[in-house]
Amino acid sequence: MDFSKIIKEHGSAVRKVIKSVTNEQNEDLEQEVYLRVYNNSDKYQATGSFKSWICTIARNISKDYIKSAKYRLEQPVNDDENNIINSIKDKKNNPENEFTSKLRQKKIINAINNLKPKFKEIVILAEIEGLSYEDISKKLKIPLGTVKSRLYNAKKQLAEELSDLL
Repeated sequence: MDFSKIIKEHGSAVRKVIKSVTNEQNEDLEQEVYLRVYNNSDKYQATGSFKSWICTIARNISKDYIKSAKYRLEQPVNDDENNIINSIKDKKNNPENEFTSKLRQKKIINAINNLKPKFKEIVILAEIEGLSYEDISKKLKIPLGTVKSRLYNAKKQLAEELSDLL
């Protein structure tokens, strides 16, 4: 394939497709089209027109670009959106929230530690290690119903003890 000839013959059509989909001239997308044509030239079947094939590629690449996060980040933000963004406070770096979070964690850990050993074991395996009921049943060599029952009772006890956090 002679790419200089392809670009010369179909360049304006490719640019028009990109412009119609994205509302902008984008040389990066244009290059992506030609790269995709090069990489997939063996898949082109001469039954349809080459121009139609290359324009379909351009349209698909343009649509993918619009869906991408890069495109959304490059779009200008209007004043209403700026006001909303500025009104949102960053809660991550607030020392008070960090302190409260650590207190919650300690309270939850203490509540788990206060459970009966058989309940504590089930809670740790299910909620912390993320094991399925079946895996817990096999690991502890107890029936599946027992796993479910113990976990239910443990969660019930934790909910009572941690009711002020809920």
